[in-house]
Amino acid sequence: MKLLLTDSGVRNESIRAALVDLLGKPVAEADALCIPTAGYGGPYGEPGGPWRFLSGRSPSPMTGLGWRSVGVLELTALPGIDRERWVSWVRDADVLLVNGGDALYLCHWMRESGLADLLPTLHDTVYVGLSAGSMALTPRVGDFFVGWQPPTGGDAALGLVDFSLFPHLGTPDHTMAEAERWAAGLPGPAYAIDAQTAVKVTDTGVEIVSEGNWRLFEPAG
Repeated sequence: MKLLLTDSGVRNESIRAALVDLLGKPVAEADALCIPTAGYGGPYGEPGGPWRFLSGRSPSPMTGLGWRSVGVLELTALPGIDRERWVSWVRDADVLLVNGGDALYLCHWMRESGLADLLPTLHDTVYVGLSAGSMALTPRVGDFFVGWQPPTGGDAALGLVDFSLFPHLGTPDHTMAEAERWAAGLPGPAYAIDAQTAVKVTDTGVEIVSEGNWRLFEPAG
């Protein structure tokens, strides 16, 4: 997949340009499938968050960017739907827009639904993550971000990229000092990013797209 892992959606022209580059065509010619599931998980989940994400009323621009079409893929519903049907919906989409909320809750339902196994096969699809939607693809979220407790315990995410993410850098509860403590507990590289920053991942490597602040933490040794 081609990935655009954001803190707060497509918040500036640099991130939008990166999105268009990954799509290979204008946003207005692309079909989006949005995944609101993470917004229900965790101690702060509530029904208004997914609604704002789906309706384009969120302050984090995702579904309201001017797509040719927008559909909804609710992961908790997929186990009750014929797999061939929903897999065709995913494969027909140009882009997956994945909501924020609780990263481990999202990972759980990506696995339970079967989407986690499908993602690595979507070579031409663009995945745009928002906060937890971005963190779900990392190896570990770190103890700082464990809210909803998965049945297996721990903080392991899907591991489709080899770095972890600390979003919302610069907000009162997500300071650089807190990011440093978080990164010290992880065995691999990690990025702290703010609302004006995204991580672009393609077959050719990782690129930081930013009009704000970010930092790379390398593992000790």
